Amino acid sequence: MTIVITRNAVRPYAVTRRVLLACWLSILFEGYDVGVMGAVLSSMAEDSRWGLSPLQLGALSSYALVGMFFGAFLAGSLSERLGRRPMLLLCVGLFSLAMLATAWAPTPWLFGLARLAGGVGLGGVIPMAAALTVEYSPPDRRSYHYGIMYSGYSLGILCAALGAMWLIPHLGWRSVIGVGALPLLMLWPLSRLLPESLEYLVSRGRHEAACQLAAQLGVPLPPPATDKPQQPGGRHTLGLLFGRHYLRATLCFWVALFCGMLLVYGLNTWLPSIMRKSGYALGPSLLFLVVFSLASAVGGLCLGRIADRIGARRAVALSFLAGAAGIGALMFPHSLAVNILLTALAGLGSISASLILTGYLATWYPGACRASATGWALSLARIGAMSGPLFGAWIASSGLALSSNFAAFALVALVATLAVLLLPRR
Repeated sequence: MTIVITRNAVRPYAVTRRVLLACWLSILFEGYDVGVMGAVLSSMAEDSRWGLSPLQLGALSSYALVGMFFGAFLAGSLSERLGRRPMLLLCVGLFSLAMLATAWAPTPWLFGLARLAGGVGLGGVIPMAAALTVEYSPPDRRSYHYGIMYSGYSLGILCAALGAMWLIPHLGWRSVIGVGALPLLMLWPLSRLLPESLEYLVSRGRHEAACQLAAQLGVPLPPPATDKPQQPGGRHTLGLLFGRHYLRATLCFWVALFCGMLLVYGLNTWLPSIMRKSGYALGPSLLFLVVFSLASAVGGLCLGRIADRIGARRAVALSFLAGAAGIGALMFPHSLAVNILLTALAGLGSISASLILTGYLATWYPGACRASATGWALSLARIGAMSGPLFGAWIASSGLALSSNFAAFALVALVATLAVLLLPRR
């Protein structure tokens, strides 16, 4: 089918920039929402009005991740029926409203309920942003563009840490959470930046709409996977994931993402608290979260470049291995500068590795099922995300030495390395 490029058509590279910017902003907002608990956790622990124990704090941190488990599954499946663009906007709006409710929550129970509702929206952002970024990126730059897009996640955590350093002494920990509702003001600009997915339109048999959009954007129309329009659903996706062509890859991706998410959310939630127990004041302990997120943002861009050159499988495995070394070395006493360097390695070997791995997963499966397959994988990975804060809480309340935290997280990074190395070659 021939696509006629109209005079007002957008150049392909301009479309890529638009989609990349919109997805980057969405991930930035999500990163702030996820990072806010690590930024305020030590202040919440000192709040005498609630008097929360480490296990209760860990549970409150996990409520959003429970919602993300269901959100990734629901959004990934519904997007193939409703469209990826409206689903992404809906998810951003949902978690932003939930942040407003969380900031006003008068009791821990309502706080957890609001975080649970927000998690449903959070869980849908990554699968939608991943599918759109991969679709509108040139094949030889997909890992790099994915690294750019996902750098917003780390920068969102960075904004949460920096915001907490300034806001908590003046306005308290609730103000840091309240800032997370500001993305509501960005919904209209996001809707203007994002086009609908051409893969979605083709898979639904809406060829006329797909041709018009492709002509308007000045991009080629993706070919349908079959002669009949596909109607992807849960049964279709599961059959694909566990078919003989994809079974080994599915299991390896799920194990590696489980471990990666456990590292991301466990370290993000408990790193400032662990460092504060190690003798650092509030400012320096939050500085470790700043370094953790900033290093993962820069590392994601570099790792994306490396993945495009040497392959995502090898790049991710090396990154997880470096993270295991950095986390394990934190067990021993060092100067502040050395601990900052090791924390940077931990960020590279957790967030950066997980983001490139997610982008690699999004290219593994057929285009018509890309969002669903990514959503299913991330739904299962959310179990690891839920386990991260609880895992750290269990160690914090067990009476074990602080070094046990780092030893346990380093072991998880080694398991992730092994799972990536076992991925079949393409």
